[in-house]
Amino acid sequence: MSKPHWRPARASDLPAIGAIAARIHPDLPESPEVFAEKMRLYPDGCRVLASDDGIVGYGLAHPWTQHRIPRLDGFLELLPGDADCLYLHDIAVLPDFRGSAARDYVVAIEQLARASGIATLALVSVYATRSLWERLGFRPVTADAELRAKLATYGDSATYMLRDLAAHT
Repeated sequence: MSKPHWRPARASDLPAIGAIAARIHPDLPESPEVFAEKMRLYPDGCRVLASDDGIVGYGLAHPWTQHRIPRLDGFLELLPGDADCLYLHDIAVLPDFRGSAARDYVVAIEQLARASGIATLALVSVYATRSLWERLGFRPVTADAELRAKLATYGDSATYMLRDLAAHT
């Protein structure tokens, strides 16, 4: 059995991505059209974790603006021309395949950010995963009122986090 590996996501992966999302994020549903739009707008940031068992995880990232978070289950419509971070919208991996999968995806996205001249990664930690992200170099950010209101839609434990790539060379 080969080790699961990240590869670029394809449109044909959308049913598997949707099924994993429904299983991992039952309280944060997003439509397949929202996933498809992210893949169309920024295919380089959209990957799936492929194993002998098929697709066992996915990661979706795109250029964005720090201290702003996209609306959950909302369309981006277009990417900001002044993007100053790569936003890790979602990383979901089935429990039996977790191990180093999130770290491996973050390493790939970090390389993508550096190649794009972007010096910061951003994400919203949900389901009390903050300690995992802290181990991967992300730091919680004190949210202003506008950001707190948007974070509330991501659940009680949602925390906005940034990782400065200049501090992790």
